[in-house]
Amino acid sequence: MKMTMIKWVLLASLTAALAVPFPRTSFAGEFVDVLDTEAMPSALASHGMLTGITQAGTRLFAVGQRGHILYSDDNGQGWQQAHVPVSSHLVAVHFPTAQQGWAVGHDGVVLHSSDAGQTWTRQLDGRQVGPNLLAYYQEQLADQPDNPDLQARVADAQRMIEEGADKPFLDVWFESERVGYIVGAFNLILRTDDGGIHWTPWLDRTDNPTALNLYAIRPIGDDLFIAGEQGLVLKLDRVRGRFVSTPTPYNGSFFGITGKPGIVLVFGLRGNVYRSTDSGGSWIKVDLGLPLSVTASSVTADGRIVLVSQAGHVLVSSDDGASFHLQPNTSLAPVAAAHVASGGSLVLAGTRGLRLIPLE
Repeated sequence: MKMTMIKWVLLASLTAALAVPFPRTSFAGEFVDVLDTEAMPSALASHGMLTGITQAGTRLFAVGQRGHILYSDDNGQGWQQAHVPVSSHLVAVHFPTAQQGWAVGHDGVVLHSSDAGQTWTRQLDGRQVGPNLLAYYQEQLADQPDNPDLQARVADAQRMIEEGADKPFLDVWFESERVGYIVGAFNLILRTDDGGIHWTPWLDRTDNPTALNLYAIRPIGDDLFIAGEQGLVLKLDRVRGRFVSTPTPYNGSFFGITGKPGIVLVFGLRGNVYRSTDSGGSWIKVDLGLPLSVTASSVTADGRIVLVSQAGHVLVSSDDGASFHLQPNTSLAPVAAAHVASGGSLVLAGTRGLRLIPLE
């Protein structure tokens, strides 16, 4: 479970998409932990690297490097910076309501806002994740001392503590103000039933025996899916309380999930997109005609599905994801996240910050 170089978002090169953690040293060479350092206000924050976008009510949110969280009340025309207590890189953000939101990222960071994203507090970080896992699985092992899976999980948790707070969470999704999930590297997955006050490890509740990275968690209709490495797609079995495998024909990484009730699409490396019309029971490849990796998606108010490539190509489907057409875009730039704003424009986030482009 060793991880000295950590996965963030595939932007410049998807075959070498590893980012060094933000330095923990000050100008004078003294140790400064990004987990104890507030994000610095910057007039250029909206032009820096940003990797996650969501909307809550009429407000847009974006998160990214050095703990930057931005919000916009004019459909992405202008952005303000929120107060954030850490300067770890942030990767994803989600609001189940207009007031309550969560953001996750490097160093095992989980942040929470209860004031529509203007200020944030830390609920969890990597210094607590390892001890959380260790205590949980030690308690289970006490009841089942001969269980080899639990023995291995206790050993993994002990190694995580020894290695420090370097494991990232890569996505977050809440179904309500109380119930939510966070997922990340090496099969990291935790669930809360009390709005993030307590987090329960679910590593033993996934069909992921080799601990592949979990890159995205999203609901489609009544189903909840996770996408990850080596063609991994999991779906929540609510009766069993377990994420079960829904095998796909592809063995490369999937970075995201999108769709609408009755239509599920997973997308990832080298333009590979697969579509299911039976809740993940079977998958058919969608030919994009574009060999670049797909890193972002959104759905318009009228039901069109939008995919965005690593380089910023925008592809739009008007037939529920069965086919896509490439939208002309002469201003290409690496993209990590996308969202169709209330005004109809597509907001893109990536290495060059935030930008708006019209959708045809």
